[in-house]
Amino acid sequence: KKAQISGETSTTIIGKDPTRLHLVSRIVEGLEFNLTSAQKRALNEIVSDLRRPFPMHRLVQGDVGCGKTMVALLASAHVVESGLQVSLMVPTEILAEQHFKTFRRILEPLGVQVGLLLGKMKVSEKAEIYSQISSGTIQILIGTQALIQTGVSFNKLGLVIVDEQHRFGVIQRSNLKQKGGSPHFLVMTATPIPRSLAMTVYGDLDVSVIDELPKGRQAVLTRVTDESKRNLVWNFVEKQVLAGRQAYIVYPLVEESEKLDLQNAQSGFENLKKRFPQLNVGLLHGKMKAEFKEQVMSRFRDGEIQVLVATSVVEVGVDVPNANIIIVEHAERFGLSQLHQLRGRVGRGLHKSYCVLVLGRAVSRESRQRIGVLEQTTDGFRVAEEDLRIRGSGEIFGTRQSGLSGFRLAQLGRDQIILEQAREAAFKLIAMDPHLERSDHQRLKRVWETKKTQTLG
Repeated sequence: KKAQISGETSTTIIGKDPTRLHLVSRIVEGLEFNLTSAQKRALNEIVSDLRRPFPMHRLVQGDVGCGKTMVALLASAHVVESGLQVSLMVPTEILAEQHFKTFRRILEPLGVQVGLLLGKMKVSEKAEIYSQISSGTIQILIGTQALIQTGVSFNKLGLVIVDEQHRFGVIQRSNLKQKGGSPHFLVMTATPIPRSLAMTVYGDLDVSVIDELPKGRQAVLTRVTDESKRNLVWNFVEKQVLAGRQAYIVYPLVEESEKLDLQNAQSGFENLKKRFPQLNVGLLHGKMKAEFKEQVMSRFRDGEIQVLVATSVVEVGVDVPNANIIIVEHAERFGLSQLHQLRGRVGRGLHKSYCVLVLGRAVSRESRQRIGVLEQTTDGFRVAEEDLRIRGSGEIFGTRQSGLSGFRLAQLGRDQIILEQAREAAFKLIAMDPHLERSDHQRLKRVWETKKTQTLG
């Protein structure tokens, strides 16, 4: 919509590279599973956008484990098949490596060159990647913020994909888009967002929803308990890990706080090393250097660490199919959507998986009822709606200070009808005066010019 207003044009993705005819169909035929109807619908919406004369600005959102990565891969294949390049930016190096392995395993046998660019690479390695990007040899480039470094220059960039975009700043996203003129722009998030919130936070994006999980994805059994049952919880963790599984233990704080009587990751790590002397216990939190965090997650992914004590930094992480249990201490300190994201760290393998939410002392009846929603449903969209109703829009993304809605008086849950009417009125105005040239629209245009740099770029 922003592109339509500004008159921005894009290279349309309708031509076919004769050397890669039917690339997408060959990928689909080679998959060991069938795409869900929701994945097919999202992909069709993306392809329709790619054929338009202005850049796509689309959000693909879905629950944890719904198959967004495969949709992104197939969208990338459509672009590559037309002779253009794709960049995929993710928030962590270990997640970039995971996506790189997936894309390369599926695409390189079909002749598609996939590259990986990370900040930790040697200067000589980066120089080689830069050369292959600018020459067009690398067709899909996956990486972290390293993608926006000055040395990165694409030969013909057709599509920018940003995964978990709310973890990147506006400047980072804008810089990535500027690497290739006016490429198509695709945002992916594993945070289920209520429709009313999506319409405001992502008002300039078309939204695709993947609301169906692939067959075989197991529901995670969720139970709420309190501190008095902690010893039983640790016995259960020990039994699961000794049976060959792995566990996450999540705390709300990194270190002890004088103001808050809460368990914290540092002391929890020390206590659990004593409680499980025969197990390898690791520690992960946001104050660690990025390189060290990556090392810890790699050791956990490879099975070297059996019990990972962490803060909510593990909310967005790599797949560890062998991890089948997550314990969240002081669960009342987290929003429902954040707890749902943490729960999504398990249930990715063949083993029955469990999420235990441990409440602290003196928790109110209302808090117990709120947390109890997670025992009743594994549907992230239902969880998000309840979170929006109870705690407001900021909590959907795990922080009250996020300022996502930008409202002073309106409440998304309460004022959805007004919101929809305002949105419809805005679209009618754009259709009538696409460039806001009328004299009575000049004040609105000035406001929009000021605001547009604060949105998705």
